[in-house]
Amino acid sequence: MSSFGLSTEINVSRKEAENYINEYFRVHPKVKEYMERMVEFCKENNYVTTITGRRRNIAEIHSSNFMTRQLGERLAMNTPVQGSAADIIKIAMVKVYRALNISGLDAKMILQVHDELLIETAPEELDAVKQILQEEMTGAAELSVNLEIDVHDGENWYEAK
Repeated sequence: MSSFGLSTEINVSRKEAENYINEYFRVHPKVKEYMERMVEFCKENNYVTTITGRRRNIAEIHSSNFMTRQLGERLAMNTPVQGSAADIIKIAMVKVYRALNISGLDAKMILQVHDELLIETAPEELDAVKQILQEEMTGAAELSVNLEIDVHDGENWYEAK
């Protein structure tokens, strides 16, 4: 995000947002290196990929228009991370769906929003469903860090948050 975008988002001056971004990258230099590597890769190859190899072509990276080129650079930085998160939740959905079907439970997956799955189940199945969610979602991808999840329950989605 640019300093302008951040300043608008969190309602601070552009200078304050710029300082925040600079401090973030000072504390997390490998994040900046990664982002720069993704942009360079995209400039050389015209695409980036997600963790599962899904490819996104980014023609904007070579635009003569500054704003369009900036968009291409943001897409090159964000797609591998956001696209990989989307890949992981899709894999998790398939694993949870299959596990629920095999389990013989009456639980049903009814909604997915970003990295959340909403499961409808009877109270007496709640512990079993939580166990399935824990096992299948944390096992959706092998990464250098463990995937972690939070499981909440309630009478409706609002209560479960």
